[in-house]
Amino acid sequence: MSNQDETPENRLRKELPEEVPSSAGEAVEPAEAPEPGLTGRQRLAQGLWPPRVTRAQLIVAVLLFGLGFGLAVQVASNSDGDSALRGARQEDLVRILDELDDRTQRLEDEKAGLEKQRDELENSSDQAEEARKQTLEKERQLGILAGTVAAQGPGITMTIEDTKGTVEADMLLDAVQELRAAGAEAIQVNGVRVVAGTYLTDSGKSVSVDGNKINAPYRFKVIGKPQDLEPALNIPGGVVQTLEKEQATVTVERSTKIVVDALRAAKQPDYARSSSQ
Repeated sequence: MSNQDETPENRLRKELPEEVPSSAGEAVEPAEAPEPGLTGRQRLAQGLWPPRVTRAQLIVAVLLFGLGFGLAVQVASNSDGDSALRGARQEDLVRILDELDDRTQRLEDEKAGLEKQRDELENSSDQAEEARKQTLEKERQLGILAGTVAAQGPGITMTIEDTKGTVEADMLLDAVQELRAAGAEAIQVNGVRVVAGTYLTDSGKSVSVDGNKINAPYRFKVIGKPQDLEPALNIPGGVVQTLEKEQATVTVERSTKIVVDALRAAKQPDYARSSSQ
């Protein structure tokens, strides 16, 4: 067919460019259709599993695990302390409660005494004289504790007969510690004053107190509240029962007046000085 047979419409179509896709040469794929036959619950399960864990979620999980582990350890430790008390005998629990009550009462008495001293200083017309009196009283009290002055007051006398020679230094030390815990204010053993730094050692068939050899019978003279001192020695499994297992004979007597007159020489410290000087 010649060019003459071409119509103007055919010539116009040859000159126009071919149609191209609208997305810059890339074919547009249709949206993925949901799989047939799945319910809404199944599609939700597919979306949740397998889980997609982010770094932030992992850090939070580790922190929560550490917190839970710490709480578990703390609860376990508290349970151990409670179980120890639950396993104690009734008489031991009663003794523990009595000792706590006694110590609380002693602290309350000491607090009341200090408050009284404060009030006397504030209300005294001659504060200097009142302060001097209180200083002398405090010096006397400290002298009793240090063993440099004699003391007297209510208390007990404990005598230990040891015919078998089975009583050892650690048994007498247990007696001293039990008496101190019960509120003993002054203790003397066979003419030797017991102070804060006292030590006891075995010396053959006898015992030495601060290097001074003493022999049976061992006689403790103790100043304190008799109603507290005697029960502390007679608790089940306590001092008296332990000594009796060693075939020793123990007697405890209460008294309204016990004299503790064994003295210690006052020591001058080599290096320590009062900070008020």
